[in-house]
Amino acid sequence: MDITGLTVTDVAKMIDHSLLRPELTLEEVLDGCALAARYDVASVCVKPADVASAAKALAGTSVLVGTVVGFPHGATATATKTAEARVALDDGARELDMVLNIGRLLGGDDRAVADDIGAVVEVARPQGALVKVIFENAYLPDKAKIRACRLTEGAGADYVKTSTGFAPGGATLDDVRLMRASVSARVKVKAAGGVRTLDALLAMVEAGAVRFGATATATILDDLAARTAAAPVG
Repeated sequence: MDITGLTVTDVAKMIDHSLLRPELTLEEVLDGCALAARYDVASVCVKPADVASAAKALAGTSVLVGTVVGFPHGATATATKTAEARVALDDGARELDMVLNIGRLLGGDDRAVADDIGAVVEVARPQGALVKVIFENAYLPDKAKIRACRLTEGAGADYVKTSTGFAPGGATLDDVRLMRASVSARVKVKAAGGVRTLDALLAMVEAGAVRFGATATATILDDLAARTAAAPVG
């Protein structure tokens, strides 16, 4: 991908800085929030217990706080997912990355999958929060991915997302292309899991992704700064 005219700010606003590893302490999460603010990324994605602290740390910045719902397996009851969503929004989250019910999707229960997504969307919508639906593509055949795209769009969510980053595989170019082709222009594509370099991110942009879950945020953005002769942010 030609990076002529592409700025560090452009790419930073495509990144959700991921702070989801289970062993991260609150101090490490707050350090991650400071990094996210320094690079002015789109958002941080933190564990539900860390939302309030992240929201306080990022108050006054343009970095949004996101969190996960039904993570990482998608198997919690819909009532539990909606409760998670309400608490997260009350704590300051403005983006929700929910895992769809993988087993129900593979079992062909499309109504249950759609209702599950729709319930979270219904909670998020009045507060202007975005809902991104994680498929966990490592477990899905292509036909199931296509169905998941259509169910997600029908339920009113804003993004389809490739992966949690905790399954055996993460984002692939083929999956991003398939997902982009399986939703309308209203729905955006987020790639997560294995996007660790600028070149990998740029390839995903060409394939159709516009948002990325990343832990290697500084590496990606400093590389772009070096290539464009800009001063490194960090």
